[in-house]
Amino acid sequence: MTTDDPEFAKEAVTPLATLAAPWSREISFSAVEHESGLRILRMRIKEGRARFTIVDLDEATVAQMMAVMGEWSPE
Repeated sequence: MTTDDPEFAKEAVTPLATLAAPWSREISFSAVEHESGLRILRMRIKEGRARFTIVDLDEATVAQMMAVMGEWSPE
């Protein structure tokens, strides 16, 4: 057994926005860049005080989601 600290991949996280959503939910978005150069958008949904859903999205998926949301929303 080793006592060395394991090395985990490093990521830089930049908070982008936090939105209040219906039914006491909060949605936050962060830009995440991994040391490998991979860029993702992290969407974190907080429900109540202790339940979280975290979804990491690549650029192509974000573009598809934006198209769907843009068609749905009249604004």
